[in-house]
Amino acid sequence: MKDMSGFLLSNEKYFWLCLKMIKGVGNNVFLSLINRFGSPKKVFNANIDELLDTGIRKELAYRIIKKEFLLDPDKEVRKLQVFGARLITFNDEEYPPLLKEIDYPPMILYAKGKPLPKDQFFISIVGSRNASSYGLRVAEDFSYKLAKIGIGIVSGMARGIDSFAHKGALKAKGYTIAVLGTGIDIIYPKDNKNIFESIEKNGTIITEFPLGMHPEAKNFPIRNRIISGISKGVLVIEATKKSGSLITASFALNQGREVFAIPGSIESIKSRGTHFLIKQGAKLVEDVQDILEEFGIRDVVEDHHHDNNKTASFDLNSKEQLIYKYISEYPVHIDEIIRNTGMDAPEVLSSLLKMELKGAVVQLPGRMYIRKIRG
Repeated sequence: MKDMSGFLLSNEKYFWLCLKMIKGVGNNVFLSLINRFGSPKKVFNANIDELLDTGIRKELAYRIIKKEFLLDPDKEVRKLQVFGARLITFNDEEYPPLLKEIDYPPMILYAKGKPLPKDQFFISIVGSRNASSYGLRVAEDFSYKLAKIGIGIVSGMARGIDSFAHKGALKAKGYTIAVLGTGIDIIYPKDNKNIFESIEKNGTIITEFPLGMHPEAKNFPIRNRIISGISKGVLVIEATKKSGSLITASFALNQGREVFAIPGSIESIKSRGTHFLIKQGAKLVEDVQDILEEFGIRDVVEDHHHDNNKTASFDLNSKEQLIYKYISEYPVHIDEIIRNTGMDAPEVLSSLLKMELKGAVVQLPGRMYIRKIRG
């Protein structure tokens, strides 16, 4: 037999790939066949009566007997080799143990990057693709702090919250998993190429979709059950009531995972999903420690609450402290700052410039200002 992509065609993984490529063999049917015969190779060696005894349809049994593949398995193996990807099967040691517990677990994962670590504690961070600057900063901040203490971060490499969750983990030199809604050879969105390459070097990219699968709306809910399935808990940061993040949260609840939500402004449509989750019983989270305490992990990180009095580390003078009091982690227009402080415009502008240099605030387009989260 010919050696392709690091395993022989006689190798068991090849038969896993072949069985997955039979039309009608979904994850549930695949698992039942494995439970009955022990391996995909033995499934292909079974006769028609043995296959029919499992309860599968006659047409499907004959497709297995005739090896009627949707794609050419040999070409798939060659493409895996060219792209530098690998297969992780349901029976592999590398397969995430928590993922085995969910309904309809993927029988095959395509992967790039580091081997999936054993016994890793994972938290998923998900949220809006069109997140606010507040949401993006919180995603990166929480991800950074969790990764810094050794917790793995899982997300979907979408724009917005997902991307910044991955960035935070990478910034902390931690471990992150990107779960794709495409084939492992498709970078989506394209402007996440740098994140994709960074995760490939420092974390792991996985998908259950075959090579060449382009993004389709139906793929992402399927992808989301893996994001929650790998993790001990899911943190939702900014989501509308119809957001895919709420689908992930729903999967998490059905899988027995913890669900956490960051509160937001009552004026923001992006807060409606997270506030809905909180009303339904998700744990309201203001700090990383709120997540850790849910799992009995205490005194690991310092308190990072940002109340109005914690200005000493920025070395602000009295005027700057007054201005800081009226700037939050939501964008505030300079006119509002002037009105609230009662100070003259030139005085406020001068103080804000000094505060930017000290790292206390960040100026946004449109003469808006926000506090800078301290990592």
